[in-house]
Amino acid sequence: MNSKLSNRVNEMATSATLAMAAKTRELKEQGIDIIGLSLGEPDFTIPEFVKQAAIQAVEDNYHAYTPVDGYGELKQAIITKFKRDNNLTYSPSQIVVSTGAKQSLANLAMVLLNEGDEVLLPAPYWVSYGDISKLAGGVPVEIKSSIENDFKITAADLEAAITPKTKMMIYSSPCNPSGSVYSKEELRALADVLVKYPDIIVISDEIYEHINFVGKHTSIAEFDDMYDRTVVVNGVSKAYSMTGWRIGYIGGPDWIARACNKMQGQITSGANCIAQRATITALENPPSKIQFMVDAFKERRTLILNLLSEIPGIKTNEPEGAFYVFPDISSYFGKTLKGMKIANASDFSLFLLEKANVATVTGEAFGDPNCIRISYAASEANIKEALKRIKEALTS
Repeated sequence: MNSKLSNRVNEMATSATLAMAAKTRELKEQGIDIIGLSLGEPDFTIPEFVKQAAIQAVEDNYHAYTPVDGYGELKQAIITKFKRDNNLTYSPSQIVVSTGAKQSLANLAMVLLNEGDEVLLPAPYWVSYGDISKLAGGVPVEIKSSIENDFKITAADLEAAITPKTKMMIYSSPCNPSGSVYSKEELRALADVLVKYPDIIVISDEIYEHINFVGKHTSIAEFDDMYDRTVVVNGVSKAYSMTGWRIGYIGGPDWIARACNKMQGQITSGANCIAQRATITALENPPSKIQFMVDAFKERRTLILNLLSEIPGIKTNEPEGAFYVFPDISSYFGKTLKGMKIANASDFSLFLLEKANVATVTGEAFGDPNCIRISYAASEANIKEALKRIKEALTS
């Protein structure tokens, strides 16, 4: 029946993270004890003050359609957050609230890309950047990095990838999947290249902004010469453990925000009313209210890196943010483990699922075929048991 489907959906890859999550649920329903380290979903419950705000919104009878680009009060809270946390000044017309940061990214691709426009993706990159770009007619162009340089590209790497067809660059810092954080100096070096190409729009995905273990977060939009051509994408899924509430937002040039508002008006209209009211409270509170989660993630990072260091053939670096490790497992390529031939990262990830009952995600989906992504947004008990199983499967 695929012949009756559109070319765009037939050519679109399934999200590797969601596919692994579905496979994990399927195996669990069969009674198999799978430890899931594939999804980027904090295991914390939402903060109590956010929960109470949602309850109050229900009591206050919020139920009607919301403005396409978000409640005015939420846009003001976002404006305050940008100024407080990022020293960025936006007006209400520059803010658009969407049903998750993923929709924010899709809106941007749809309103900015034409057929054949090239989209620079510093690799590794989040799984959906490439297919979102393709869906809008864009052509993804990977800029490779490696574990030796902490999965960060240089100014020279960026310059070499730019062509007359380059329209956009999408990157995340802290990065999903590597956890890498670009410093202010590193971003300035990239900006020095980009200022020579004023038609390139930069999409800065900052959803992991607060899960940062090395100091103050820097946005490339903070540079005066990049502000008018950068769109900052953020949301409450990761830092506030509100993944299922589906609230994302952008801050950017007025003309881009208006276009996203127009696009969203034909696709989903406004985001959920109760989730928006809860997000107002979340953003009005200082980041110190969620520091306990960041501290826990930092402890889990230490735990998982120590456990990985005990397994031969796995190479790691120290991620500076988010809640992922992205180890290089290429030393296992070409080997046969427990009857399974390991040719690539996808085989390795499948081996861990079938022989260790641990779910991870192949690095091929993130633009790096030598690695796998392991999420430590899980309990310490699950991390310890998962790494015990992995070690046993690889060393037996």
